Amino acid sequence: MKILITGTAGFIGYHLALKLLERGDEVVGLDNINDYYDPGLKYDRLKQTGIPREAILPGRLVQSAGYNNYRFIQMDLKDQESMMNLFREEGFDRVCHLAAQAGVRYSLTHPHAYVDSNLVGFMNILEACRHHKIKHLAYASSSSVYGMNESMPFSTHDNVDHPVSLYAATKKSNELMAHTYSHLYDLPTTGLRFFTVYGPWGRPDMALFKFTRAILEDQPIHVYNNGEMQRDFTYIDDIVEGVRRVIDHAPSGNDQWSGEEPDPASSPAPYQIFNIGNNSPVHLMDFIHAIEKEAGKEATKEFMPMQPGDVPQTCADVDDLMKVFDYKPATAIQDGVRRFVQWYRDYYLEHKYSD
Repeated sequence: MKILITGTAGFIGYHLALKLLERGDEVVGLDNINDYYDPGLKYDRLKQTGIPREAILPGRLVQSAGYNNYRFIQMDLKDQESMMNLFREEGFDRVCHLAAQAGVRYSLTHPHAYVDSNLVGFMNILEACRHHKIKHLAYASSSSVYGMNESMPFSTHDNVDHPVSLYAATKKSNELMAHTYSHLYDLPTTGLRFFTVYGPWGRPDMALFKFTRAILEDQPIHVYNNGEMQRDFTYIDDIVEGVRRVIDHAPSGNDQWSGEEPDPASSPAPYQIFNIGNNSPVHLMDFIHAIEKEAGKEATKEFMPMQPGDVPQTCADVDDLMKVFDYKPATAIQDGVRRFVQWYRDYYLEHKYSD
């Protein structure tokens, strides 16, 4: 297949691109390489896929030096004309849309960035998919959409109308927008609610990255809600395997769907929502202890109150993922943390991949 992956300078997009390239798909990667966090890390991810920094020019497709079936283009999702041109010229079969403005706390101070990327950008993706007859659009949603919902585990069949951050609201909006296009234009769409993804090459704004850096540098760590937090951490390899399976199978519509008792996770239209998580929440303090063990030293902890936009617990109901794809993420937190700390030491402490 010929697949467009947006966000390939990002954490999940980078790993997914490698996964699809290794099985032989033709992949075009897209990213605007913004400065939400260190662009150097993004360029280094691209370098691992054979895209050298010096070859990247905005709007220009760059052939990978490492994979003959991979090209990359620096482009902003807001650029509607360029997006349409790319779709018209390349003739993609499927699209996996992972590019977005991420981060719950950042949305409190930079709300317009979320509107530009997550709403305007997503609209441009939908329009391009519609007009160029894309066979399947899979896109990243988030566990953040569950918001004030306290029913555990979080189920895609639950109502999610009470987000507690703008980031979550934009992700819920993406699901609604996707359903509209599935209904009106018969565009197959699948939304994937990711649960706290972690692993090598991860984002510097995520807890694992922050804690590892602080502990290794003998700096204090901030422990929110006084440590009374649980997260359904999901290892990156588990995520990309789930995404791969989803991309391959476009939804066809639920013929049992009822407007009298509407199921939020499906539709008569070719539309579906899935959770991808471990269904095994980890206490924040246990998570910190796992990092301490791999780092070989104890963290200096500063206990803090709950932050605006955060929720105390996440847990994914993945029954639908198991039923449809015979798949459930299963990497133990100890194994995943060990792999991340090993990568972090190699990347930051032993040598740097970029100049």
